[in-house]
Amino acid sequence: MRRGYRFAAVWLVMLSAVLAACSDPSSEPSAQRGEPLVTGLPDFTRLVEKEGPAVVNISTVTHRDESSAADQLKQLPEFFQHFFEQFGGEGDMPSLPEQDDTRSLGSGFIISADGYVLTNNHVVAEADEIMVRLQDRRELPAELVGADEQSDLALLKVDAGDLPVVDIGSSADLKVGEWVLAIGAPFGFDSSVTAGIVSAKGRSLPSDSYVPFIQTDVAINPGNSGGPLFNLSGEVVGINSQIFSRSGGYMGVSFAIPMDMAMDVVSQLKDGGKVSRGWLGVLIQEVDRDLAESFDLDSPRGALVSQVLAGSPAEAAGVEPGDVITRFNDETIYRSSELPRWVGLVKPESDVDMVVIRDGEKKTLSVTIGLLPDNPEMALKGGAESDKASPAVKLGLAVREASASELSRLDLKAGVVVTQVSDGPARQAGIQAGDILVTLHNTPINSAADLADAAAALPEEGTVAALVNRDGTPRFLALKLP
Repeated sequence: MRRGYRFAAVWLVMLSAVLAACSDPSSEPSAQRGEPLVTGLPDFTRLVEKEGPAVVNISTVTHRDESSAADQLKQLPEFFQHFFEQFGGEGDMPSLPEQDDTRSLGSGFIISADGYVLTNNHVVAEADEIMVRLQDRRELPAELVGADEQSDLALLKVDAGDLPVVDIGSSADLKVGEWVLAIGAPFGFDSSVTAGIVSAKGRSLPSDSYVPFIQTDVAINPGNSGGPLFNLSGEVVGINSQIFSRSGGYMGVSFAIPMDMAMDVVSQLKDGGKVSRGWLGVLIQEVDRDLAESFDLDSPRGALVSQVLAGSPAEAAGVEPGDVITRFNDETIYRSSELPRWVGLVKPESDVDMVVIRDGEKKTLSVTIGLLPDNPEMALKGGAESDKASPAVKLGLAVREASASELSRLDLKAGVVVTQVSDGPARQAGIQAGDILVTLHNTPINSAADLADAAAALPEEGTVAALVNRDGTPRFLALKLP
């Protein structure tokens, strides 16, 4: 019996020790000891009340083309042209339906009390009339001060004073995971408020080489373009610009132009009506694992130079094809898409250092940055002005050679990567940046020189076929030549 009592006593002592340890604050989980990582959902009401009046709706009108009936007739198939010529009467052309004016809606916000309004370039591009509507229902005609297609920004001016203005913040201070809020007019619904978080920073999109986008999951739809993106302090940190969508509507991936970059563009537009950017003069491509191994890199990183343009700042600095640019102006280059935006931020005629890997060794080159030509296609030709653009440029295409791994992955024997599509037959046909151009008019394309030769041999007018591979799917597209 004594042994039983003794065992019970020992058991009680052990149990007391365990209970004491559990009650000891120092033994509690760290999540309970410290401050909670998430304190709850924010209240946006004060922010909307304060900043909402400075957000505006922007409507535009683009007048129909006043082309003559004869010009319109030329757009019809030959059968109808022949029919109207035979039966249309002497000297009389048929009356074709008139094309209505084009109207569009977007958003913007007032950045100064004397009437400067910031929005997206694509909201007001080619508009003949621009109207700004305030939350107090006033409608004011706006003048386009200047626009920058590369950053998709436009600065407007209305004739009014003492207007409500937004507070301008810094996108550099923005953190991934931070709450943000958008105000705009999706589908024409005025003053709609949506909220979310910052999903990522510094995103590069294939069609926008000069903008390090802020990615968010804020609900952005057509009509939100040009509207402000606020942080919780009520400061504008971005301009809602694009969505990634398979349906045309919101799918949880939205992109905003950083405010720090936007204000630099605004300053230049106010001063001269246009934006000046730095220009290096190289064609670059991504470094994959196989290329990294072949260039003696410890990991896939940097921008691989596939071509140095004649007469460019890069040529003067001694850059060579095959160089891998890993650092530019104290900025590390992890992906090739990062290089254009860092170069674009440098003022022309500035001297910067650039680190390249050549034959497995690091080299530091000093380069004097040039001025990016107004016509992006001219930059791809080395910046040399000419009265007659090359045939490839007339198609609206810029390409680079595809790496062996890119072709192997898609099981292709030939092809070039489309790096840029501008106004012209290529864009009208639906060719996109990132497509692999395999053939043009039944001619295999393996290089930019092949494309130039094939384009030069095209007929002056008519329709030709281009075979492209997009995400592993081959498709023929019809290019209508002017």
